[in-house]
Amino acid sequence: MTEIITRPSASGSDASRSGTAATASAATAAASAATAQSDTGRPALARSLGLVGAVLLTLSCLTPASSLFVIVPGLFATQGTGTALTLAVAGVLCVGVAFCYSELGTLIPSAGGEYAMVGSLMGRVSGWLTFFLSSVAAFIIPPIIAIGTGEYLHAAIPALPVNGPVAGAVVMAASTVMGVFDLRANAWITGVFLVLEVVAAGVVAFLGFTHTRQPVSALVHPVVSDGQHTSALPFGTIMVGLAVALFALQGFTTAVYLAEEIQEPRRNVSRAVLWTLGLGAAVVIVPTVAITLGAQGPGALTEENFDLIGMVKGWSDSAVGAFVALCIAAAIVNAAIVMVIQNSRILFASARDRAWPEPVNKALGTVSRRFGAPWVATLAVGAPGTALCFAPVDTLNGVTGIAVTGLYLIVAVAALRARRGGHRGKSAWRMPLWPLVPALVVAGLAGVLFELWRTQPSDLYWTLGGTAAAALYWVFYLRPRGGTRWVIDADPGQH
Repeated sequence: MTEIITRPSASGSDASRSGTAATASAATAAASAATAQSDTGRPALARSLGLVGAVLLTLSCLTPASSLFVIVPGLFATQGTGTALTLAVAGVLCVGVAFCYSELGTLIPSAGGEYAMVGSLMGRVSGWLTFFLSSVAAFIIPPIIAIGTGEYLHAAIPALPVNGPVAGAVVMAASTVMGVFDLRANAWITGVFLVLEVVAAGVVAFLGFTHTRQPVSALVHPVVSDGQHTSALPFGTIMVGLAVALFALQGFTTAVYLAEEIQEPRRNVSRAVLWTLGLGAAVVIVPTVAITLGAQGPGALTEENFDLIGMVKGWSDSAVGAFVALCIAAAIVNAAIVMVIQNSRILFASARDRAWPEPVNKALGTVSRRFGAPWVATLAVGAPGTALCFAPVDTLNGVTGIAVTGLYLIVAVAALRARRGGHRGKSAWRMPLWPLVPALVVAGLAGVLFELWRTQPSDLYWTLGGTAAAALYWVFYLRPRGGTRWVIDADPGQH
């Protein structure tokens, strides 16, 4: 039997809490919430984020410039002039995904994110497997991004000898330390970094559009080149590229992890998700179009050592190239900080929902009295991420793309069940065109996974192997202890 804790709202519900937040100073609210406990003694997070802070943190986690400069070059290698088209198709899919996250994130505002939403709607075992997939992304994505720091630091300062894995490990360690501090402070720190990365993306877009060498038709009739022959981009290749494109746009869902720390979550979570997707997709896709049109030809995009900074220097001069490279390095650091913050909330929530032996739950559920952050969970996320900087990047990319696609698929399935039973009458943001939108998302993502299984089975097998191990933990530890372990709190923000 599914065991989900649901509790009635406190007197006055969201309206009275909103009025209280409006009259109390931010410092007083953060200080009191940092040491708050729920009515059952479970640890609580500080509700200190407004809409602007939530958008800054969420957009920083999408880290559009890092996606543009670290992930998109790999897409060029397989998608050629169709890279922007593949990203646009992924963006359309992400609109449907954003609707699903917005509805479920306001229906079940929990730091557990996907696993709390899915577990509340589809049962404990579904929630546990969702937690595993979100954890794969949580531990792997930050080091993938961080490794790119060394390349761009070297591009900015050629005399500086930088080792990619070592630079990535340093960035991860520093981001872990930053993740322990107050969330509101981090929101503004990452906001400063965000401005720099948007400036870098804008410079690249301007230079690409002012140095156009390819016709606009190359965007809608995409081709790839092996250096000697040019051919039309097959539809199957676009489908495979969608997994990486979804990964490049991933991060707009971070707002649901911050739902317990956002003021007026029923109103602001959906706004943060949708605003972030729109802004982030624009920062990624527009410069990608400019790069495509400004390249010497399809071969320049698909060559093995694609040099974006070299292309920028060719459009302008070395000083501009160095500036862009430094902004990109700053964007990567920004992304690592926010991802550590996001991912520590997932681990914190799993401990609060008693997924582990009691000593582990107690440690991971510890909240700093001074900063209101789950500092042990933050360290537990940052340490493995630092080590993963030395793992093969191609394998990390492949597994992450599958995990993100699978995660979105499960959330879309859960969204089909969001208006049944006791959840039908709950106050939440409701998506338009339900259930058509989640049904289309399910169909599209299932097609992507099928194409990956057909063309790149090894990454899928790695992911399935990890999922099988998570299932064994469920069978032998969590399921026999159903009354005391993995008891998902469906609405901790109401306590």
